[in-house]
Amino acid sequence: MPDPIFAREDVAESELVTRRGRFRAVAFAHGGSEHLALVFGREPLGEDVLVRVHSECLTGDIFGAVRCECGEQLGAALDAIVREGSGVLVYLRGQEGRGIGLVAKVRTHVLQDEQGMDTVDSATSLGLPVDVRDYTPAALVLAHLGVRSVRLMSNNPDKISSLEEHGIRVSSRVPLLMPASPDNIAYLRAKRDRLGHDLPQLDRFAVGERHG
Repeated sequence: MPDPIFAREDVAESELVTRRGRFRAVAFAHGGSEHLALVFGREPLGEDVLVRVHSECLTGDIFGAVRCECGEQLGAALDAIVREGSGVLVYLRGQEGRGIGLVAKVRTHVLQDEQGMDTVDSATSLGLPVDVRDYTPAALVLAHLGVRSVRLMSNNPDKISSLEEHGIRVSSRVPLLMPASPDNIAYLRAKRDRLGHDLPQLDRFAVGERHG
């Protein structure tokens, strides 16, 4: 019998009933943070499971901030999993602001608002890294759940390579595109142009700007 991925004291499971339906909640500790996986529908899991790996964004996920699309992506991913009838959402905590933390993230917002910096320059001007997120916990909990390959809801190619480096095959990438708006267009453009995210909806926004 293979060794367990998590020690017994580092994982706990229960049923979680939400407005969207009934999930299996798997809380687990790794890397100094406690994370959560929500499992919906058919089990056992195995191949081509619909999965979202979502990094914590307190301002967007909880308070509905519109300068990013994080909260919208979280809701859209849960809706897609429920429509599918099966899937997993992995919520990674301790990854606020692409890993720089909440205080530093708010400091970058000041630079964006007052000096017009984008999300990349506002971090580097403070001596902070652009992205230090670690997707190892997501790969570990997916393996713990018996997932071998995923259809990953993401616009970020780095998530694909990270999961595959840790043994979770990405059979396909499912775009998770949120509408652009005047509030988030600068942020989304920086993600596309400087971080390599695949965001084709921004081209349509640019057309609307020219003709609006």
